[in-house]
Amino acid sequence: MPNFRYITWSEYGNLTEGLAEKVSASGKRFDLVVGIARGGIPVSMVVADHLDLKVDFINVKSYNDIGKRTQPRIVSTLTEGVRDRRILLVDDLVDQGDTMAFVRSHLEGQKPAALGTATLFKKPWSKTEPDYFLETVSEWIVFPFEIGEVGRQRAEMERSERSKDSS
Repeated sequence: MPNFRYITWSEYGNLTEGLAEKVSASGKRFDLVVGIARGGIPVSMVVADHLDLKVDFINVKSYNDIGKRTQPRIVSTLTEGVRDRRILLVDDLVDQGDTMAFVRSHLEGQKPAALGTATLFKKPWSKTEPDYFLETVSEWIVFPFEIGEVGRQRAEMERSERSKDSS
């Protein structure tokens, strides 16, 4: 089982503001923030608010459970057009980098004028390097809006492991 790092609401607020500040300080200008649902929704809302930009979301599924990946697939897409616009693609965390690369490729096919990427955390083994990120982490990050879900998944994993051990 991975090591878990729990993020409090207060820490989460500081992290999202820190990412928004980092993007702002870069001097690069964007026209639209696109958040990758689900974890990228609250981050992208804070970044968009801080940069005084519109926000839109793209829903991508790439996990079934803790540490169980699937091939990324788009479940629902944007309402805003991206052609000839400067897009900032935002997520909470880049693990392997497959989801960010998948969505980036999808958006590039729609011919934006520019496409930047931002995330709170990235894993050291990620194949994707976000343009903006705050920290490289190895732990499984648990955000404050998913504590119950992760707790249930961990309990199920522990039950499963105990069941295997007693067999």
